Amino acid sequence: MASSAHRRSRRPDRRSGRRVPVVAVVAVAAVALVVSLVVAFRPGGGSGDAARAVEPAAGAAANGTPAAIPSATGSGSPTGSPSPSPSPKASTASGAPNPTGTGPAGASGSPSARPAARPAARAGSGAAASAGGLRPGTVHTGVATAYDIGDGDGACSYGPTSDVMTAAMNTADYDTSGACGAYVSVHAANGASVTVRITNECPAPCAAGQIDLSRQAFAELAPLVTGRIAITWSVLSPATSDTISIRYKTGSSAYWCGIQAIGHRNPLARLEVRTGGSWTRLARTGYNYFLSEHGAGCGSAIRLTDVFGERLTVEGIAVRANVVQPTRVQFARH
Repeated sequence: MASSAHRRSRRPDRRSGRRVPVVAVVAVAAVALVVSLVVAFRPGGGSGDAARAVEPAAGAAANGTPAAIPSATGSGSPTGSPSPSPSPKASTASGAPNPTGTGPAGASGSPSARPAARPAARAGSGAAASAGGLRPGTVHTGVATAYDIGDGDGACSYGPTSDVMTAAMNTADYDTSGACGAYVSVHAANGASVTVRITNECPAPCAAGQIDLSRQAFAELAPLVTGRIAITWSVLSPATSDTISIRYKTGSSAYWCGIQAIGHRNPLARLEVRTGGSWTRLARTGYNYFLSEHGAGCGSAIRLTDVFGERLTVEGIAVRANVVQPTRVQFARH
């Protein structure tokens, strides 16, 4: 019979034998868990929703800033969706449809996508501007058109006239009536020429350099059916026996007056009135009157200055509304 000591020595062997299967099961379970985790987190593994949930978080961690929420319109602007149609400013600069189909509108260089260019500077126009008006001898380039002058009256407010050799000056060269009364020599490319007097303004679409001639004057250069011809023109200082006249505007008095000079040989640069012991320059209007808004100098001496700088002083012209009064003086010829 075996001793008790011997029996006790065998029990541990039996317990260790039973423990081996348990360890094996645990090991197998651990391996299975690792394999399942590898399968779950391998590239492309798991559901699509899980992948999308992880990517924004990863992006936020990489950038250090919260992930941006895409706009519903696809715009990256956080201020809101773009307007469904271009604004007027955008459409004039680059929002016009692209006729060539070669890129974004405004990038193809099509004329419709570019702002309109300003008219090119005319020859000698800088010299004329520096003199304070249309200076005789300066050559301008432009085009001539024709219009029906009616009774001959126009923006210069000279009134009806039987003189048909007149013209309307474009707004830029009209210069707030600075061209009124100027004599202009117009030359066509065919060598024909005509002299006209400016009595009217030709507003847009008349361009800088353009002169709208009476039909009679245009016919001296080309047939009326031509409609539009290239020209050069210059202001003259013509020979004349006429002298300058002064007219006060309707409604003029000692408290308000408008003064007009008529028949001056050269373009008129300014008109002044004597107020006390000095001269006050009056503001010129587009309808060719010089205004004294508060009556200063109305009925006093008048001083006229032409574009050459010559000054003429006229005395004794009373305030007589809408009456043409002679002065017996005239600017020198140049």
